[in-house]
Amino acid sequence: MSKKIFIKTYGCQMNEYDSNRIFDSVKKIGFSKTNDNKNADCYLLNTCHIRDKAKEKVYHEVGRVKKLYRDKKKPLMIVAGCVAQAENQEMLKREPYIDYVVGPQSYHKISEIIKNNSINKINSEETDFDTIEKFRYFDKVENHNDKVSSFLTIQEGCDKFCHFCVVPYTRGPEYSRPFKKIINEAEKLIKNGAREITLLGQNVNAYSDKSSSKNYKLSDLILELEKFSELKRIRYTTSHPRDMSEDLIDCYDKSKKLMPFVHLPIQSGSNNILKLMNRKHTVEQYLEIYNKLKKINKSIEFSSDFIVAYPGESEQDFSDTITLVKKIKFINSFSFIFSPRPGTKASELNMIDSKISKDRLEQLQKYLFSHQLKMNKSLINTSIDVLVENQITGQNKLFGRNKYLNPVIFDGEKKEIGKIIKVKIENCNQNSLFGKIDINNTKAA
Repeated sequence: MSKKIFIKTYGCQMNEYDSNRIFDSVKKIGFSKTNDNKNADCYLLNTCHIRDKAKEKVYHEVGRVKKLYRDKKKPLMIVAGCVAQAENQEMLKREPYIDYVVGPQSYHKISEIIKNNSINKINSEETDFDTIEKFRYFDKVENHNDKVSSFLTIQEGCDKFCHFCVVPYTRGPEYSRPFKKIINEAEKLIKNGAREITLLGQNVNAYSDKSSSKNYKLSDLILELEKFSELKRIRYTTSHPRDMSEDLIDCYDKSKKLMPFVHLPIQSGSNNILKLMNRKHTVEQYLEIYNKLKKINKSIEFSSDFIVAYPGESEQDFSDTITLVKKIKFINSFSFIFSPRPGTKASELNMIDSKISKDRLEQLQKYLFSHQLKMNKSLINTSIDVLVENQITGQNKLFGRNKYLNPVIFDGEKKEIGKIIKVKIENCNQNSLFGKIDINNTKAA
C-alpha cells in the first residue's frame, strides 16, 4: 500500500506549480496524494511570505496538525516555501513538531529527505540557493498535471530589490530556465490536456536564456507556444514595468493566443513613493507602456498591485494613486496596507497611523471595485468566449474564464470541459459572471 502525502499550498500561482512538482517527485518513491488531512503519512506546508503574519499562520497550522494526530501516529512534518527559507533554523527551535524545513530552491531534495528520514531521525533544514540543480532534477521528472489551465514556471528569483519585498531573500537571484526545457514541459502539459498555459516568474518578463547562440526572451516563448494547435490561450505573470520590452509589447500584435489582459504591478501612483520603494520606474513610464498596448489593441485591459500607506506616503502621494486608478480603470487589482517584511529596508521605516492606512485602503478599493463591477456589468446580455476548466463539485454547473480571467459560472455538461464555448452573460457580481451556453452562437475549440 502506498503512503499518503497531504500538501497544503499558500500564496501565489508559483507555489501551486511547485506543490504539483513536489508531488510528481514523491510519487516516484511510492506516495499518493490525499485530500484527507487527518490520515497522511507526510504533511507538507508550502508557504508564502508575501502577506502579513505569514509565519504565524504556519505555526497555527502546525498546532492544528498536532491536535489532529494527538491519538495517532505523527506524520512526517515538512514546512517548505518562502517562510521556511526566511525562518529556517528558527522554526525548528520554536516548534519541534516540525521535522524538516525546506526552502524553494531545495525542493529537489524532498524525496531523499523523506526516504532517509527513518535513518536520520533528526530535525534539519535545507535552504541553499541551488536553483540550477533544482530545475535539472525536475526536468527529468514527468509533469503529471492534467488541468485545462496549467501553470508553468519559466523564471525564479529577483534582482530588483524593491525595499518592501522579501522575494530576493527567499527565492534568490533571477534565474531563467533553458528555453528548450520549458517548451518540452509545455508540450507535455498540452498532451495532458492543457488548453491554456500561464508562464510564471517572480519577474517573468525578465526571462532571458543565454545558454545557446540566441538570447531567448519571454516573447520567443510566447511565439513558440503559439505554434501548438491544441493550445488556445497564453498568459504570463508577474511582470515588472522595467522589463516590459518592445518585443514583448509587439507580441500583443503578433500573437493570436496571448490574452489581452496585462497584470502589471505599479504599487503606487506617486513618483515620490516609487522612488522610496526603489521600484526603478516612474508613473510616466508606466503610462507609456499602457498607451503603447492600447494603441495595439483597444480591448487590452490592465490589472495591478497597490501598496497603501507605504512609509512616507503623504495625502498628495495617495491622491496621485487615486488619479492613476481613475485614468487607467484597472479591471481587477490587488491592494493591501503596507506591512513590513523582516530583513527588507522598508521594515526599518516608521509606519503610518493605522486609521489613516485603513481609510486610504477603503478609498482606493472603492474605485478599484467600482471599475471591476462596471466592467462585469458591461458584459451582461453579451456572448463571450469562455474556456471551460472544470465542473463545480456537487453541482451541474461548469466553471471557466473569459479572456480577462473573470470566473464564469453556467449550466453545462462535462463534455464541454477543455473547449472554448460561447456563454451569454445574464448576471454578475464584483468577482464573477453568470450565464448560460449561447446555443444560437456556439463555438467549439
